Amino acid sequence: RAREIARAEGCDRVVFGATVHLETAAGEEVVYQIVGEQEADIRRNLISITSPIARALVGKSAGDEVHVAVPGGTRSYEIVIVRYE
Repeated sequence: RAREIARAEGCDRVVFGATVHLETAAGEEVVYQIVGEQEADIRRNLISITSPIARALVGKSAGDEVHVAVPGGTRSYEIVIVRYE
């Protein structure tokens, strides 16, 4: 399936502070920002750099697929956009 993959200018890899748009295997979009442990708040889509999903994302780029171990199995996501605000 063809899709435009957007990359932030100057940095296309996920690092601390990135806002990452992901697509689930079911086609749903989720957006997370990677922050420090003290700032993390899942209700605001702020995830800790030490969380399993953030650890899976760090170092990856738009277009990459990541797999995250969760209770009951594994979730797969495609990184659609990496941006910095």
